[in-house]
Amino acid sequence: MNAFSPENGTPAVSATELPFTPEVAAATAGIWSKVERVLPAEEWHLHAPYIERINKLKKQRNAVILAHNYQTPEIFHGVADIVGDSLALAKRAAESDADVIVMAGVHFMAETAKLLNPSKIVLMPDMEAGCSLAESITPADIRLLRETYPDAPVVTYVNTSAAVKAESDICCTSGNAVEVVESLGAERVLCLPDEYLAKWVATQTKVKILTWKGHCEVHERFTPEEIRRFRRAYDDLIVIAHPECPPEVIAEADFAGSTAKMIDYVRDAKPPRVLMITECSMSDNIAAASPTTEFVRPCIMCPHMKKITLPKILHALETLEPRVEVDPEIAVKARRAVERMIAVGRK
Repeated sequence: MNAFSPENGTPAVSATELPFTPEVAAATAGIWSKVERVLPAEEWHLHAPYIERINKLKKQRNAVILAHNYQTPEIFHGVADIVGDSLALAKRAAESDADVIVMAGVHFMAETAKLLNPSKIVLMPDMEAGCSLAESITPADIRLLRETYPDAPVVTYVNTSAAVKAESDICCTSGNAVEVVESLGAERVLCLPDEYLAKWVATQTKVKILTWKGHCEVHERFTPEEIRRFRRAYDDLIVIAHPECPPEVIAEADFAGSTAKMIDYVRDAKPPRVLMITECSMSDNIAAASPTTEFVRPCIMCPHMKKITLPKILHALETLEPRVEVDPEIAVKARRAVERMIAVGRK
């Protein structure tokens, strides 16, 4: 069994407890072939025993692991069954027939999985994996905004708590925000809480967008000067940015879109050299599958996503803890907002 660190209550497993054996090497050889371009062999010898153990335990538990695009390569390619952006994970969570769902992402994603699978066990390997956007707005804030703008429907980004979703009319992600906003048939819409995503949406639609000053602590750190510096260093550089970036950063990019659309862009266009203005693990994960593209990495990491590790995932599967629960009264309203979002895509 895993030992525990008294400082933070997380599993503290030493590498000697899970040795890299010939059997582990054989069982994980196919995964290693996917990630050897982005992971040093020394690191792989530490990760592979956990990957082999986790993948065995998943079958025993009838468990599925959902991993966001910002997870590290050993998680994304090594143990994840379903990968993608927050929209893809929300949709696939709703379709899952597993008994246990493990969320390799952040807390609001695990809550969303629980909303869509109320009878299933949903595990969050580290309950402290939060989100600056989710923390930037409260249910009370939305109630006050409704009083101020009674004619404006409330669209909330999925990067919010279940309690905030419950106060909303419908949810959205960066991948479907424009479609969701236009589906409401309103002259103006509250698009919360990401200010920069809302401003980007405003450039894509005739609907008047009302904003809130919530920001992603990763994407808000990028600057136009940084992009121009990279362009001076690389003449053939293609810059693609996430719409959570400031408008002046998006203006410097060749393409802006959700994480899923950024992946599609690289896969379809196959640029010789690309700079992805988003969380840097995503570059590693795409690079593993894009051998003809060189990735220039400005590398800003999400400290919350990086709280999820292989030892914590293994511990969650072994103990079926920590479990994510949502208050039933909140869940009913929040589920409605998420399901309305998914229904827009079906239409």
